[in-house]
Amino acid sequence: MTTSRPQGEQPRRRAPAGAAVLREDVTEAIRAAVFGELASVGYARMSIEGIARRAGVGKTAVYRRWRSKLHLVLDLVSAIAVQGLPAPDTGSLEGDLRLLYEVTSRALRHPVASQIIPDLQAEAARNPEIAEALQKALREGQHGVASGIVRAAVERGEIRSGADEDLALDLVSGPLYWRSVVVRADLPKGYLGRLAEATAAGLRAL
Repeated sequence: MTTSRPQGEQPRRRAPAGAAVLREDVTEAIRAAVFGELASVGYARMSIEGIARRAGVGKTAVYRRWRSKLHLVLDLVSAIAVQGLPAPDTGSLEGDLRLLYEVTSRALRHPVASQIIPDLQAEAARNPEIAEALQKALREGQHGVASGIVRAAVERGEIRSGADEDLALDLVSGPLYWRSVVVRADLPKGYLGRLAEATAAGLRAL
């Protein structure tokens, strides 16, 4: 027996059998587990099995989203680059620099970041894909914000127009990164303020 359908009514479409619906809460749990595994065991010893166990899901849930741990880490690094840092807007070059340094310093002091960044840097020396992803993250994150600070200072007349932009970005981003990530030394009281003042003076001299 057939049933009639009102004229003009379109038949309902069913989702294809077996279609995968990726739950966002599971995806976020896996991403959080990756950060935990990177901080705990490092990239070289990290495994899909360990990620799945930490996230409380099966390995299939991980492989449905990423085909390897490399692609998972590359995706995370790219996502961080897109999020970036907040762009300071204090109205002065020195104020913008100090705010940038305060935010960046807090991020670099985070226990997870302090362990993951050096590990990925070491892995980047052996893996061109990770190296490219890290470089992209730095360009779109820290350097993107630094470039905005420099442009705003030029518009306010605090830095001369035509200053070497690459050198300016190195001056803004290099010292804090060197001290916090490479040397891994504690920052003495008042250091960020003095760094902002010295960097602003260096930028004006370009």
